[in-house]
Amino acid sequence: MTNKHFYRRVLSVALPMMIQNGITNFVQMLDNVMVGQVGTIPMSGVAIVNQLMFVFNLCIFGAASGAGIFTAQFQGREDHEGIRHTFRFKLLVGLLLSALGIGLFLAFGQELIGLYLTGEGTPEELAATMEYGLRYLGVMFFGLLPFALSNAYSGTLRECGETRVPMLAGIAAVLVNLAGNYILIFGHFGAPQLGVVGAAIATVISRYVELTIVAIWTHTHGKRHPFILGALRSFHIPGKLTADIIRKGMPLLINEFLWSTGMAFLSQCYSTRGLDVVAAFNIATTISQLSNVVFLSLGNAVGILMGQMLGAGAPEDVIRRDNRQMIRLCVAVCFGVGAVTIALSGAFSRLYNTTDAVRSIAVGLICLTAVMMPVNSYNNAMYFTLRSGGQTFVTFIFDSGFSWCVCVPVAFVLSRFTELPILPLYGICVGVDVFKVFIGKYLLDKGIWIRRIVD
Repeated sequence: MTNKHFYRRVLSVALPMMIQNGITNFVQMLDNVMVGQVGTIPMSGVAIVNQLMFVFNLCIFGAASGAGIFTAQFQGREDHEGIRHTFRFKLLVGLLLSALGIGLFLAFGQELIGLYLTGEGTPEELAATMEYGLRYLGVMFFGLLPFALSNAYSGTLRECGETRVPMLAGIAAVLVNLAGNYILIFGHFGAPQLGVVGAAIATVISRYVELTIVAIWTHTHGKRHPFILGALRSFHIPGKLTADIIRKGMPLLINEFLWSTGMAFLSQCYSTRGLDVVAAFNIATTISQLSNVVFLSLGNAVGILMGQMLGAGAPEDVIRRDNRQMIRLCVAVCFGVGAVTIALSGAFSRLYNTTDAVRSIAVGLICLTAVMMPVNSYNNAMYFTLRSGGQTFVTFIFDSGFSWCVCVPVAFVLSRFTELPILPLYGICVGVDVFKVFIGKYLLDKGIWIRRIVD
């Protein structure tokens, strides 16, 4: 790990994403803390809805990622017309999924929230949690479409090597979100005190801000990114490319949907241990998402750079060498990040206006997640490596297939048929991901991902 030029190239892609996602998650953490100051029950209602929104967000990510594989390889060969078509595909899929998401949440929002209210708690507490969740969800509908569209713009720019603008747009959005939370949750500067509804309004406004910034910049820099020239004059996409994107991308969409619903199902299994566990998971997930920014951004950089190298026709031995170096970097960095997360877990839990029991559970969950961080970083880098060469069905098996065939059954059996407390239950469920390391190593060495998929 001594090639400075190589690591500068990796970090030039990964660091802006780390900064953007880091600031985003930091502000989300502050958002979460502010809601937590209102009380444990409002925090639990918001946490449940955010788990449902997580499924929608990952479906958007998965759908755009299928086209993004082609975007990165088109960029490697400087095919701007090809990039323009993949951008259009992302916009159309984003519109479709937003309509489906809004319809689903409108029709079944109460039933979906109710799935998480099956554990310990008085009827009054469960009813209040449902009420707070429905209030929050009723506003969050309006943020689904701008999220999908900004994802199409930002993802395409990143795949073309432009990571700074999405970063700045994301920073502006989270600052708007933070200011909106401060004003609307607590009623500062003469504004009404809206609680969880204020948090939702601030989030929706921030998403429109992000979309506005990234869209205006892209359309005013056509010389720098020619794919945007004429991109909205029509939505024509060649039939063969559409079929290729669907064939390669549909497994990614299905994968993200199944993986995110698998995570939601796991959360439901954990919630059987009571409302204290729901609140503790909200705290633990918030700081874990902040820590996970590092390996998620590095993994994304692996996918982008590998895709560009494959599209440019780089020699196989160079591609293998660079991929190994990137994975080593991911794992090495996450050892340090995990250690820092464990050290700060106690201080972070004390930021919330909740009980000592909830804080104690949260600290344990944070530490278990941090211990698994190097393993998760390796598996994440493997996911993006396989995806860069169009091996989307393999990534489907590697990711959501493993979750539903291994993790979900383990969690279901342990949560329904044993009396295990939440910490050993959670530790076993996340610990099984170690087996994915061996599967990933086999697929990496086999080299099935080293493929050029654009003509």
